[in-house]
Amino acid sequence: MTGEGLEPCTPEPGTYAVDSRDGRVGRVMGCVGPYVQLRPPGGGAEWDCPPESVQPAPPGVVLRARVTEANRKGRWPR
Repeated sequence: MTGEGLEPCTPEPGTYAVDSRDGRVGRVMGCVGPYVQLRPPGGGAEWDCPPESVQPAPPGVVLRARVTEANRKGRWPR
């Protein structure tokens, strides 16, 4: 995104962020075009979020997201 007059994607992949448009929490997967891609904790479909709507997740939200992912990984296959 450099050279277009836009700020670069700031969240680091692997960190958690909040989509301020609707409050969803997601793990930052990277940037595609002008968007930050977020994936829900524990898996699921990624969604695109404009960089100006991405906020760092507070520590309590990060802890809940990590617990969700750990619980999902700990499930036995059926």
